[in-house]
Amino acid sequence: MSIEPLVHEAEVATLMVVPWHDPIVDAVGFDVRSNYVELFWLNVLGPTATWTLRRLVTGLDRYPLGYELDLAETAGMLGLAYSSGTSNSFARALSRCQLFGMSQEMPGGGLAVRRKVPPVAARHLSRMPPQLQAMHSQWKVREFTLNDLQRGCALAVAMVAAGDEPELVERQLLAVGVSPAAAVEATTFATTRSVTEPIAVRLAT
Repeated sequence: MSIEPLVHEAEVATLMVVPWHDPIVDAVGFDVRSNYVELFWLNVLGPTATWTLRRLVTGLDRYPLGYELDLAETAGMLGLAYSSGTSNSFARALSRCQLFGMSQEMPGGGLAVRRKVPPVAARHLSRMPPQLQAMHSQWKVREFTLNDLQRGCALAVAMVAAGDEPELVERQLLAVGVSPAAAVEATTFATTRSVTEPIAVRLAT
């Protein structure tokens, strides 16, 4: 698969950067500056494209609706070469972000950039060293378990505070999709600990 480099006109000195709104990825994805991206997407994107993506998103923190990126200045701040045309490291980094779905060219010009990135696809995982593949498997289990348990605890605490009996709390948690193990743990937490105790305390014990 090949994608035409985004920066190709000699007279282009700036690029409009806007957020890429993707409700599905935004709900389940990872911030581009997260440990997940550093551990796993770095292996796919490479260091230059990863740092370029992070810099683009940092600009969106300041200008959420979009901003005009000075190409030569940004390349220089990242320690990358930039010149008009496509044979420079900064233009290649931008194209690599596009190739792997971190950004996309807008129909009217400009670049839409993801603020959160999806989990690494299986086809990329299969090419990683065994150590990284094992780390990713452990990461998936830990993230799912913690998210499920935290959600269950928050709901259980609210229901117990409203006067619901433990048996009812557990059934209601199961009804809204909390896993059975997390439902039991969350109900126990809510009925044996103070409602003001942080959930993180229970998770650490």
